[in-house]
Amino acid sequence: MSGIYRSGSALLICAALCGPLVMGQVESRQAEAPDHDFQSAVAHYNSRQYPEAARELELLLQRYPASFEVHELLGLVYSAEAKERLANLNFEKAVQLKPESALARTNLAVNLARLGQKDRAEAEFKKAIQIEPDSFQANHDLGEFYAKAERVSAAIPYLKKAQMIDPSSYANGYDLALAYEETHDLSLARGQIRALLARQDMAELHNLLGEIEERSGNFIPAANEFQRAAEMNPSESNIFDWGSELLIHRTLEPAAEVFSRGLKRYPDSPRLAVGLGLALYQRGGYDDAVKAFLRATDLTPADARAYYFLSRAYESSPNQAEAVTQRFRRYAELQPKNARALFYYAMALWKGKEKEVSGAGLEQIRGMLQRALGFDSSLTDAHLQLGNLYSRERKYAEAIPEYERALKLDPNLPDAHYRLGQAYSHLGDTDRAQREFQIHQQLYQRQLAEDDKRQEEILQFVYSVKGTQASP
Repeated sequence: MSGIYRSGSALLICAALCGPLVMGQVESRQAEAPDHDFQSAVAHYNSRQYPEAARELELLLQRYPASFEVHELLGLVYSAEAKERLANLNFEKAVQLKPESALARTNLAVNLARLGQKDRAEAEFKKAIQIEPDSFQANHDLGEFYAKAERVSAAIPYLKKAQMIDPSSYANGYDLALAYEETHDLSLARGQIRALLARQDMAELHNLLGEIEERSGNFIPAANEFQRAAEMNPSESNIFDWGSELLIHRTLEPAAEVFSRGLKRYPDSPRLAVGLGLALYQRGGYDDAVKAFLRATDLTPADARAYYFLSRAYESSPNQAEAVTQRFRRYAELQPKNARALFYYAMALWKGKEKEVSGAGLEQIRGMLQRALGFDSSLTDAHLQLGNLYSRERKYAEAIPEYERALKLDPNLPDAHYRLGQAYSHLGDTDRAQREFQIHQQLYQRQLAEDDKRQEEILQFVYSVKGTQASP
């Protein structure tokens, strides 16, 4: 559920586990000793001294192999040590000893889920609810189980029931709001969050409410909630969410200010650097945008997103050619089989010395473009630029197939049609040349949509950072 659910319901030791053991007919002096030993194990468990608790409980099991309490607590200890298979033996034995214990079945179910035995886990969760239909923990845990299995619609009735049983539970209320958001019931999600806010004013609630308002198309309330979350808890994540909300809706000056202040607080955040670069680029500050993207590539040298946006900004600001070329060379060296990395490096070399490059320089660029296409023949830009390189060398017969390949991949490239028309013209094929020039003119008139394309790229970046959509 949007990647926000916590790592699972905690295996909780209830008050019953701390009561006296049922040990049968023994002398009172002997009865006090195991109870003391058990209480010592409980104390070690509660203070997270798991090896000590395990040793004590393993010794107790040798003396009392049919003790429900000892098996249950030892299962909890093993689970806390990430020894799920050992824990399962004890949880299963505890259920055999007390099949009507909802807590025992819930703990077994949680452990089975961790072992990946989802069908058995679901069955045990349901048995726990059959035993205690009004158990908050059983309903909450089954709801969590369904949510993590991406069966969010199935999770909602149980999370809702748990909320009715204990309206004060923050964790369950938060998860219920997430479930409503995931199933697009934004009105219920909003109401649930506001009910939680009435009890506890938390930054993460304002952030989630911002997400819901954004999905509802309410930009100003969304921005206000993200701002509130960032002011209450200026975490890197909250600052990014606030800035990206402003960026998505082209409130560029405030977005740049948010990202800039965020970078002062979190200078090692690559996504804040990219966000700042995008805000600057959108408002025409190309030189500063290139600097921000350069910083992002230095922070995460293998992240494709920063290089993608750096390549776009560099098209409008060639003033930092040496620094840009150095970053793209590093990217190509880090990922020598990455077609786009090779393409970026080739274009940086070409653009950085466009008036000077010739002979061996052009041969190097051509070789890199051909290598890039060898790794990914669907790289449209590489076909286009390889055609341009051939045209620069007046090899029009070789340029034409590259332009045609580019247009087969994307028929709506104005520049490819224009360049193809030029190549035909140089070869004396005026009819084809004229047809390509006409298509170019038609497409050129539509280039106002370029702003929409640029905005879509920004959206993809924001969503990819949040883990909900692929990067550009």
